[in-house]
Amino acid sequence: MNTETRITYLLHFLKVEFRNNSITSIILLGFPNLKNFTFLFFSLLVLIYCGTISGNLLIMVLYLVSKSLRSPMYFFITQLSLCDLLLTTDIVPVLLHTVLCRGIVISLIGCIIQFSVFALSDSSECLLLSVMSYDRYVAICNPLRYHSIMTHKFCVISVTGIWLACFIIALLYMTLMPSFHFCGPHVIDHYYCDFEPILQLSCSDTSMVHNLGLILGFFFVTIPFIVIVMSYVYIVIAILKIPSNTGRHKAFSTCSSHLTVVSIFYGTLLIVYYVPTRGQSLLIGKVLSMMYTVVTPLLNPIIYTLRNKDFNDAFHKLKQIF
Repeated sequence: MNTETRITYLLHFLKVEFRNNSITSIILLGFPNLKNFTFLFFSLLVLIYCGTISGNLLIMVLYLVSKSLRSPMYFFITQLSLCDLLLTTDIVPVLLHTVLCRGIVISLIGCIIQFSVFALSDSSECLLLSVMSYDRYVAICNPLRYHSIMTHKFCVISVTGIWLACFIIALLYMTLMPSFHFCGPHVIDHYYCDFEPILQLSCSDTSMVHNLGLILGFFFVTIPFIVIVMSYVYIVIAILKIPSNTGRHKAFSTCSSHLTVVSIFYGTLLIVYYVPTRGQSLLIGKVLSMMYTVVTPLLNPIIYTLRNKDFNDAFHKLKQIF
């Protein structure tokens, strides 16, 4: 069955309830033109999904059972893993369904909830990465005061504040967006419900939510990015002042994993949301979106644990227990 026939089939059997000409269901097209690569792509996504869940759960378990990991850096890494688990659970199951069935019917409320959870996890990750950059800044630029600044109380309060603030964002979207009048079309050419595609289905004035999105994006994406950049400017300056090559290498190695994660996450995020999309194919946009919604949650635990002695030691101790 070709793509056009399948879309027609979905439209024919889509159960759309009209209340004052409002749509209540949406078709997510996903990747409808995979053809002979459907099974291969689906299998790859399943492997990535299993690896992401296993890797991030392993980090959280190691942190809980190993006393050697009870430091601010590892505490923030476990919170990042929780963020990645939330993002993966929100996005990938729906993506797998769209790939396997070449499209999926999702309720309008379900679509809004998916985006709200996505906003919660994404904004949390931005703030967590900025706090982690501050942690690396204190560790390298002010090591003598590290333990007095990065106390357990500070870490708990900052993480609690991050989750609370981002939960309020998600709640705002879940409260405001369903109040709009959605009249269609009821098709989104994407694999998940994103901000702009949802609002394009509305016949109401969405300028308020657009402005809210810009304001929230500034506070929860742009400002954390500025904090990260400024932190690494001071870190680089401090590293260059270290006289020995061994000392410089050791100092840089303590923040290289975080810098790699930031580069991948923010690189694709900024391209997708801040670079003009005029003339850009939908396929390229979907592939770039997959980098921070699917690939990054898999890479984070690999990057943080692959060459980390503390995590490796904790993993070997855990294997001996079982």
